[in-house]
Amino acid sequence: MKVSLLQQDIVWGDPVRNQRAAEERILGILKSESETRNEAHLFVLPEMFSTGFATDPTLLAERAQESLHWMQSLADRIGIAIAGSVATAEPDDTSATDTTRFFNRFYFVKPKNSVEHDGKTHDGDESMMNYSKYDKHHLFTYGGENLHFTPGSERVIVEWQGVRFLLQICYDLRFPCFARNHGDYDAILYVASWPSSRRAVWDTLLRARAIENQCYVFGVNRIGTDPVCEYNGGTMAIDAYGRTICACPDGIAAYISTEIDLPKLAAFRQKFPVLLDRD
Repeated sequence: MKVSLLQQDIVWGDPVRNQRAAEERILGILKSESETRNEAHLFVLPEMFSTGFATDPTLLAERAQESLHWMQSLADRIGIAIAGSVATAEPDDTSATDTTRFFNRFYFVKPKNSVEHDGKTHDGDESMMNYSKYDKHHLFTYGGENLHFTPGSERVIVEWQGVRFLLQICYDLRFPCFARNHGDYDAILYVASWPSSRRAVWDTLLRARAIENQCYVFGVNRIGTDPVCEYNGGTMAIDAYGRTICACPDGIAAYISTEIDLPKLAAFRQKFPVLLDRD
């Protein structure tokens, strides 16, 4: 299957404009690649692609799941999966008072006509949920994200077109134990708003996660600026050997597409069974 990674600027606090820009990019990519009859099966957007990264989500977090609905609509219309993280707000059901909890939530949305369940595809069954969600586990304490967001407690692995993806968000990249491959996934998706000042760390750790987990790693980072930071991208796809398959140019809006070769990955794991000796 093919994975396409979108490196783009994000307009601060403007979900409609950011959704429109992403949709135009995706439709343009599909149109250009349709000539080769090799359409992408998964598009991946950066962290908080609809608003920009906000450590205080009070004014920016989405309360009506606008971006999720946009992702669902587009996925259904073009027949492929879309993934990316969004700042979301929801009532706190655990509290006796009228309070709100905020999450940095990674949505993986599949088209409804191809929702998989128990290894089978259920065409047209609207009772089947067409998305998975992962709430960021490692909140960025240095930037104050932990003061406003609620951390997720579970890892989430999504299967799509026979490929198993571990969902991770930005700061999660620094914590290898949480991402340890127990033989339960084939690729990791990292969506991020990773500042230019720490770009060398991003480049290094993406390769480390691929090597130690014998998996594909897809890192999607934004460009541009927000009220606090500057971003220069670094979006790349890495194979299980830690080699860069392809990468976006620094500092500009761009995309890359690559194929996942599961037989090749399985052969490497069988020949060099590192995962059998994991801690």
